[in-house]
This record gives sequence, structure tokens and C-alpha cells, in this order.
Amino acid sequence: MEPLRAGDPSRIGRYRLLRRLGAGGMGVVFLARAPGGAIAAVKTVRSSYADEAGFRARFRREVEAARRVDSRWVVPLLDADADAETPWLATSYVPGPSLAEAVDTFGPLSLASVGVLGVRLAEALEAVHGAGLVHRDVKPGNILLAPDGPRLIDFGIARAPEATALTSSGVIVGSPGFLSPEQARARGGEVGPPSDVFSLGCVLAFAATGVRPFGGGGAAGVLLRTVYEEPDPAALPDALAPLLGACLHKDPAARPSLARLSTTLAEEAAADAAPPSGWLPARVTRLINDRSAAVLTIGSIEPTQVSASAPPDSSSTGGAAKPAGTTGAADAAGTTSPQDATLTAVVVGTLPRAIGRRGFLRLGSTAGLLAAGGGGAWWWSTRAEPGPSAPSGGGRARPELTVAFQGDLTGASKESGKAQLNGARLAVEQIAARDRHPFRFTLRMYDDGGETGRAEELAARLAKDAEVLAVLGPTTDACFSATERTYTEAVMPVVSVSVGADTQSSSFGPNTFHCHAALHVTYGLLAAPCVRYLSNHVDARRVFLVDDRAQGDFAWTLCDQADRALRQGGRATTVATVAAGRVDYASLAAKVTAARADAVVFTGDAARTAGFASALTAARFTGTRMATERALDPRFLKSAGAASKGWVLATGFTDPTARASARAFTAAYRARFGTAPGWYAAEAYDAVMFLAQVCDADGTPVRERGAIARRMPEVTYSGITRTVRYKAGYGYNHDAMFEFRVVDGAFRYLGQYQEAPVS
Repeated sequence: MEPLRAGDPSRIGRYRLLRRLGAGGMGVVFLARAPGGAIAAVKTVRSSYADEAGFRARFRREVEAARRVDSRWVVPLLDADADAETPWLATSYVPGPSLAEAVDTFGPLSLASVGVLGVRLAEALEAVHGAGLVHRDVKPGNILLAPDGPRLIDFGIARAPEATALTSSGVIVGSPGFLSPEQARARGGEVGPPSDVFSLGCVLAFAATGVRPFGGGGAAGVLLRTVYEEPDPAALPDALAPLLGACLHKDPAARPSLARLSTTLAEEAAADAAPPSGWLPARVTRLINDRSAAVLTIGSIEPTQVSASAPPDSSSTGGAAKPAGTTGAADAAGTTSPQDATLTAVVVGTLPRAIGRRGFLRLGSTAGLLAAGGGGAWWWSTRAEPGPSAPSGGGRARPELTVAFQGDLTGASKESGKAQLNGARLAVEQIAARDRHPFRFTLRMYDDGGETGRAEELAARLAKDAEVLAVLGPTTDACFSATERTYTEAVMPVVSVSVGADTQSSSFGPNTFHCHAALHVTYGLLAAPCVRYLSNHVDARRVFLVDDRAQGDFAWTLCDQADRALRQGGRATTVATVAAGRVDYASLAAKVTAARADAVVFTGDAARTAGFASALTAARFTGTRMATERALDPRFLKSAGAASKGWVLATGFTDPTARASARAFTAAYRARFGTAPGWYAAEAYDAVMFLAQVCDADGTPVRERGAIARRMPEVTYSGITRTVRYKAGYGYNHDAMFEFRVVDGAFRYLGQYQEAPVS
């Protein structure tokens, strides 16, 4: 999915548009929401086609044809308007990948899965033919995968067999490689239901082997092979070779009926072991689940159109509408001077799942404290014994406000999660050490393991826990998206430090308001440091941008924003897209040199950036090379080796070891946990200190969730990594972006992107 673009409508008919799903020769397909809340795919038709004589009559006929098809395995038509200025139709939306994407990404399906696929597609085509239609474009791209079975889509070229006025002889309709010989000969009058059987045979062969029965390459060659040559034996699995071979017979009359095809496939599927996760491989099912969750999350989002001339607008991607009645006045107070701090550790609650007591000590328990020296001595100077009841301020008991830390402590992002937890703990301890502070924080720790299911369960528990006044976290975008609605409906203030995904709570309902403060910029804004560096530091004239589909909307948005800004600045740009699966790095590097680029921006993770870096070095590319925080990982340095030299990376986090404002924090962190602060540790410290300032209303503790959430946009906190400040239309910290460069095999911090030196 892609954000709406400048010029896209906000509504079509009764549907509110949310995202772009894709564009093709006939028009654009949008993700949309109906007034009742249902999600739909709305397909519009380009004006050049709508103005053609007879087009609207054909379109009406297609709509009526689609309405006559009744099958569970055919995506139903919901609505259409052939008489609109821009004709359109709406169908149910299926969030799963197409068969083409699934096979290209994860490889061929098992024979059991192919059997289920074939049986249900045969049933779908029987419904199509029963309505007096021929689909004419049965191909992997027109088959979507859902947990309960496939869905056949796209009746954009469906015709009644006798509709020769609309499918005249001499016009080839269909997709080379999956159309029948009679279609390849452009004999419209001869195309009937057996043509769809041929196409289905091609689809099943591709699903089982990943090989197209009549090869690839140019359309003309594929069409010739379809008409005159036998299918590639490698495309026909042994168990299905006789059946699929019959489907691919050149003579339509010799092909099996759909009923026979279905019966034979059902027998083959019964003889094979069923996939453990259902009819699809587990990896495909997980992808479907992820996309389903993503669609549910954006189902209520108000659409945002990005203007080519306007600055990036975070109102829908991390900003917040200011609650009614707020003044916007900032609390200018900064941090309390640390030199006179006294410390009490107040870290209580449940141990993270899968972390035993030894593991907890490794995270840095109070039992493992060491005396600090140098710049961190103030942190430990007069430390009190840990415990929530330890007195402060001459024995004056202070109220305790409970904050929950929810993060990934045992999953794929555990290093970041642990660093955030440790940074938060240091902040909690410092707050407890301040005699004059009106309260203490009690920090409860919860491990979601980076799993959305566990994150949802934790959010439900914490939302019901009246003692919890705010949440710090989660660590990952996916877990944030999975919990946002629950926390918003519970009016739970959430402060995150490593989440750069779009935030949507402002549109969950008319009576909700924004409860999320994100210290990390939304990912699309990372285009700003890339553009500034390329324009001001190196004066790149030809920039090659790589949209890595493995990174989803993040990569597309960054490339789109950078492309617009660079072109507005008089730079030439080339945008290339690489699939989420295997990347041909050598070919990609060759495209860079062919474009005569003097700079590249790659949006992939550490491993993929390393592969591209090595290919660029092999291609003797000497221009500027940029990436993002997703590649800022020791694995990039290790895998790329010497090819990593000189790469510049844009991030939403700092290096506290290189910032003067964070020296004391760094020293204390080293003494407390025996290592340098990890990424986001200092940001987590700032997040807790910001929350403490929000909860302090002129010396009176704020103990109600709604009041805390309403105060967050009003408070300005001067931290060790940034000034946390809300700006209407942009959200929090919209300029908190930083740059690193690889020097001598390590990441060297350059500074805030507007201030980073050239050298």
C-alpha cells in the first residue's frame, strides 16, 4: 500500500479513500472505507478510456456480469458507477498476497496446497461459467490468498462468449504466459470456458514449481510457444503431470472439465500431507495475518494527500490534533541539575516472560550496582537503599505513580528493548533521588517478545489496571499498531521512543483524543536528512533511490519524499524498486552506473544494504552512498567489510556517547550495566523524564490518565538527546534526525542533520 498522492480524490461515491493499492494500464486501485466501516478495493478507470466511444456500455456490461457471479472463491462486487465522470467499481478487499507474490517470495506451494488451490479455483470458475461468462485472465496476479482459500479477482476483461462486438477478432485479451492458444491467436469468437481451464492449468503448474509452462521473456516469444510448443516439463510436477498436461492441450475440446479437474485434484490433495498451518505454508499465513492487522489499523485513518510543494505533514503520521481547550503554552523548565541528586531505585513488577532471575540481573538489577567514577559519580553519590517505601525529603512520604514498560526483551528486537528498559530505569531512579520532586515513579516491566498477540494481551491487561497511569513503549511498530486502539480507548498515555509508524488514534472516534507521544520521527521524514546531505554537503546531481519492498511503506514513503524534494531542487533522480525476496545486487549496481548516478540512497536493512554496498564496490561506484537507521547495525559493517566505508546513515536516534549533554548519562549507564548505552537508551531516559514533567502540575502529582494525555502536547522538556516538544501538524520532535558515517569500520556520529559537519 502507498499513501494517497497529490491529485488523488479523497472520496469516490460513498467510499472514503485511505491508501493506493496499485496502478495499471486501466486505472488506479484504492483501499477505501464504506460508511458502515467495511474495507473495500475501489478501482477507477483512466479518463482516456472513459472517453472512448462505447466504453461505458462495455463497463456497464462488465458490472452486470460480475454481479451474476456467486461463489465464495470470487471476490464479490459491492458497488459501481459507470456514469460517473471517472467510472469506478468497488469490490471486497482481501488483504492477502497474490499467488504471484507468494510464489516469488516464498517459493512453490506443496502439492497439498496446490490441490486445495485448484479445487477452489475450479469452483470459482464454474460459477463464472454458470453465469454465462469467461474470465479470460486467470493468472497468479489475479488470485489472492486468504486463510480459508483463494479468491479470484479482476473482471475487468470478463466477457460473455458471444460478445464479439466487445471482443473483436484480432485483439489479444489476457496475459501472455497464462492465456490459451485460442486467445494467443486472437480468435475472440472461439474463446470459451475451456480457455479458462488452460489458464488454470498454467496457474497450478506455476504454483507447484515456480516455473511458467511456456517460459518467460518477450510477449511475442511466449505467445508463439503457447500456440506451437509443448509446456516445459520442469513446470509439471510428476504427481500432477498427466492432469496439467491435459489442461494445457492445444485443442480446447480435449481439455478436462472443471468438475473432472476438481475431483482429480481433491484426490491428489487427500493423498498428500496437509500443511501444518492450514492450506498455506506458515510463512504465507503469517504474511496474511500481518497485512490483515495492518488494514484493520488503518481502517479508520483519515486520508492525507501529500503536496509536492508543501513540507512533510505529520498530521496523519505521528502528529496529533491538540485537544479542545488547551492553550499550547509550554512549560519551559528544563532538567534539574544532577549534581545534588540522591538516588533510590524504584523498579518493581513482573519479571519479563522467558527471563529468569539471572537474566534479570544481566539487564541490570539493583543488586548488580557498581560505584561509578568520573562524570557519572553524581548518579551514585548518596544512593539510598532500593525499595518503594524508602523515604525522601526528611522522611516525607511521596506518592508513587505507576508506569508500565512494555517492550521486546526476548524477541528479535530485544537489544533495543533492553537498552530502552535500562535507560528508563536510570530515569526512574533519578526521579526518586530528587528530594523536592512531588512523586516517585514505579516502573513495571512487561515483555511482549515483539509478538503482536502477546502485545495485545498485555495492552488489554494494562488498560484494565487502574494503577497504571502511562505506558512506555512498545519497542516495535507492529506491537504499537496492535495495541494502539486498546490504549486509546482506555485513554492510556503512551510514550514511545523507537516507533516510527503512522499513528492513527486521533481518528478512532469523535470523542477520542491523541494519547501518544513519539520521540521518534515518522519514517518518511528521514528523507529530510538524506536530501539535505545530498544537496548541501556533496551537491549530488543524479541520485539513484532504491525502494526496497522488504521494508514496506517506510521505503516507498522515503523514496517518494526524497524524489520530490530532489527534483524540486533541480536534481535528476531515478527510483528503482527491488522485490521483497532475493535481490540481484550486481544488476542493481549496473543500473546505478547506467544512470550515471553520483549518489545512491538505499532503504534496506543491514544485510541487504551490505549486499548492495559490496556490489557497488565491485562496480567501481565512487559516489555518495546513503542508507537509514535500518542498516545501522554491526552486521552491516561485518558483512560489507571494506565496502561499508563512507556510507552515511540517517537515523531518528543519537549516539549518547558522542553528545556532551549525555556524558553523565553515558558514564552512569556504563557503571550501572557494564556497557555503553545501546540505541534508544538515552531516548528512553528522556521519555521518562518528559513524562515526569507532564505528571508534575506545579508541584501537584497528576494521577488521572486523561489529564496526563491532555498535558503531553502542552509540555516542553529539554532532554539529553533532544527537546521534546509538540508542534501542531508535525507531532513531537519532527526535527530530531541525525547522521552517522562509517569511518574505520565503525559508525561515527555526525550530529543533528542540520548541524552535522561535512567532514
